[in-house]
Amino acid sequence: MFLTADYHTHTTFSHGKGSILDNALVASKKGLKEIAITDHGFAHPAFGLRKRKVDKMIELCKSASVETGVNVLLGIESNIRGVDGTIDITPKMYDKFDMIVAGIHQFILYKFGTIFSLFLPNFFVNINLKRQASQRLINENTKTYINVIKNNPVDIISHVNYCSHANVVEVAKVAADYNTRIELNAKKVHITDEELYQMAKTGVHFMIDSDAHTPDRVGEISLVEQMLKRVNIPEEQIDNINGKIPSLRFNEFKSRCGA
Repeated sequence: MFLTADYHTHTTFSHGKGSILDNALVASKKGLKEIAITDHGFAHPAFGLRKRKVDKMIELCKSASVETGVNVLLGIESNIRGVDGTIDITPKMYDKFDMIVAGIHQFILYKFGTIFSLFLPNFFVNINLKRQASQRLINENTKTYINVIKNNPVDIISHVNYCSHANVVEVAKVAADYNTRIELNAKKVHITDEELYQMAKTGVHFMIDSDAHTPDRVGEISLVEQMLKRVNIPEEQIDNINGKIPSLRFNEFKSRCGA
């Protein structure tokens, strides 16, 4: 198994340590055909993208593609802001981006009221390692992920269960129906082997991503490779390996809408 594309990498436009070109150069050296620059979304006050810089990023992605021969997409790791599935990229910005990754992060600008139903309950579980998420919280997180998938043309759900314990099998069922991939994150793993096995049984498709915050980690997937040695997932359910370049839900959505 070899990685064809890495769809979750960060740069200095959020809190990565390298440039767009730096990421593309490493991708080229490792034989990747495509990468996405997916810096944190606008609702992250400390590390989020600034809208005024997006046009500059578009140009840098284009020039990095030309210089390296790697197809460099401009994506976004959009922050999930509410149980209703609200994320921090709106249709007004769709024409600027090539793909959408969405994930739950802690210190972002949540929708009013969601602080008490989503942020604080998850925060108190995460800071107390001995504390278990209640079934009510698990249900709330599960509903959040499902609404994100149903209500937005999201390509990938990133690091599922990070800061937000959910019923990942139910999330996977909906993702399979909507052509949204579940990320196998090579920076941090928050699902068990059994959860991964049960998710795969739903027929959902996966992306393996580095979640690189430094250029040297672009294309680095050893953590996932170790997991896949323990859990047998059909290779046809992993969409960015062995020469495959996937069709993206976001692109298909924009094509249907004439965007």
